[in-house]
Amino acid sequence: MNDLVIMKNKQAVTSSLQVAEVFEKNHRDVLKAITNLKKDVRNFAQMFSETNIPDSYGRNRRAFYMNRDGFTLLAMGFTGDKALQFKLQYIKAFNEMEQQVKFQVPSTLPEALRLAADQAEKISVLQPKADYTDSILANKGLETISMIAKNYGYSTREFNKLLHGLGIQYKQGKTWLLYAKYQDEGYTHVEPYEYTNSDGIKQVRNTMKWTQSGQKFLYDFLKSKGIMPLVEQPA
Repeated sequence: MNDLVIMKNKQAVTSSLQVAEVFEKNHRDVLKAITNLKKDVRNFAQMFSETNIPDSYGRNRRAFYMNRDGFTLLAMGFTGDKALQFKLQYIKAFNEMEQQVKFQVPSTLPEALRLAADQAEKISVLQPKADYTDSILANKGLETISMIAKNYGYSTREFNKLLHGLGIQYKQGKTWLLYAKYQDEGYTHVEPYEYTNSDGIKQVRNTMKWTQSGQKFLYDFLKSKGIMPLVEQPA
């Protein structure tokens, strides 16, 4: 039962011949089971590929290669304690082969250049998110809603209305406060600030500022709604 899973076209696969041998089935029956799947499985071609594999005499035999999904689909119909042990061996073999693929070193210059280009593209996609979330985590102090709103391309008024509409905060007098479900999470801090009104009289008003964990909460919550900071929005 060596080589349960092999590499073909950079994908871990096994063959219908190997499956027939391991599960002690007639290869004709395995081919029939695969053909029956073709009738009902819409993405059959993504899991199975028909081929010819030479026998010990060099004669071509009709067979199929299948990836992990194809094998899983086919093996569903194989029952019994013995079949279960074979399935587990196959799962292990697929896992080991796929791990090898992850850490495969390019063997040619074009492959190495392609890998480098792919990595650069992934970094360029992930970097804006990393920069923004890193800036949140690096800021140990409190942040005003006006600054957070600016990061999302909103005015303070628009952003407060957005958070209200999403059920995060409500207005009491002239101060925005979190709804009860968020109040005890340490997301905000209400503090007084002094200002001078239009009559030149000094007044004190409470204002709500966002903590580091609160800013991270807002980021994750808004992202789940498809609302991203400007730095992560497509150009």
